[in-house]
Parts: sequence; C-alpha cells; structure tokens
Amino acid sequence: MTTLMIFMFVAAFTPGPNNLLSSYSGFNFGIKKTLPLIYGVTFGFPILLIVINFGLIVFFKKFPALQEVIKVLGSCFILYFAYKIAQDKKSEEKKIENPTKFINMLFFQFVNPKAVLFAIVIVSTFIDPNENFVRDTIVVLSVAISFSFVSIFSWCLLGKFLRKFATNEKFIQTFNYVMSFLLIVCVIMFYL
Repeated sequence: MTTLMIFMFVAAFTPGPNNLLSSYSGFNFGIKKTLPLIYGVTFGFPILLIVINFGLIVFFKKFPALQEVIKVLGSCFILYFAYKIAQDKKSEEKKIENPTKFINMLFFQFVNPKAVLFAIVIVSTFIDPNENFVRDTIVVLSVAISFSFVSIFSWCLLGKFLRKFATNEKFIQTFNYVMSFLLIVCVIMFYL
C-alpha cells in the first residue's frame, strides 16, 4: 500500500499534460471555470485504469504497436494544446464560458501518453489478476481518485496563485508561453 501511494504521488504530482493544463486554466480562467477539467481528470484516469485492468492491457501486450499509436495521437493532441495556449490572446471582450469541457478531459486520458503509461504500470504492478483482484482493484481506484483530485486541484491553485503576480499582459503572455513550452517538453520526454 505504501509503495502504491508513493508511486501514485509521483505519477500524479509530477508535471505532465493534465497538470500543466490545469495550472494554465487556473491562471487564465480561475478555479470555478477549471472545475470541468479537474473533474474530467479526476474521473477519467480511474476510468482509464478500469479499462486497462479489464482487458486493454491484453491488447497492449499482444499488439505493442497500439501503444505507439496512442502515444503519437496523444502527442499530437498535446502539441495542439500547446499551440492553442501559446496563441491565447487575452481580451476583455472575449468571454469564455467553459475553457475545457468535462467530457473532453475524460477522453483525453485515453490518449495522454503519461496517463496511459502510468495506468499500465499501476495495473501490472499493483493489481493481482488472480487472488485479490477485486480488493486490489478497489484499493488502486480509491487511491487514484484521491491523488488525481488533489494533484490536479493543487496545480490549478498554483496557476491561480501565480495570477496574483500578473500585473500586465506581457506577464500573462509569458506565463502562457512557458506552459506551452512545458507541454512541448512533455511530448519530447515521451520519446526519450
């Protein structure tokens, strides 16, 4: 259990696409408008774990190319996010009701290379397919939901906190460029 919690902490809190998007959204739109993103990740990652736990891992083992396809698709999607963030121009006329939808972030977990990789490692390491399958699954899902929520919410708070220092448009644009750059770095790290 301790090993699972340490691993989940590292997986959840290290910079990755979900966390960077949450920080960007908290910075630019505030906590309330970031809630769909937070809930999409909080429930999307455990759903990804369930899908992998109940069979997708068999396909990954049988067809390793499938994992590469997901990695490439996810990378393209993340690069698209990075582009949109870098191009984001703040204007007073532009009102954004919901910058990110719950369902988009939920499905994003299935093409997010970091999420897929960690889900495969978690399922293959911490869930015994024979003896304690149900118990292990419940424990892993409980820990995943808790850590996903706390992590993604913490990154949102970080973005909101940094907003206090945004005294001009240049600072805001610089922050968006940094978030965009970090997303590109995530993609590069997937291939190293």
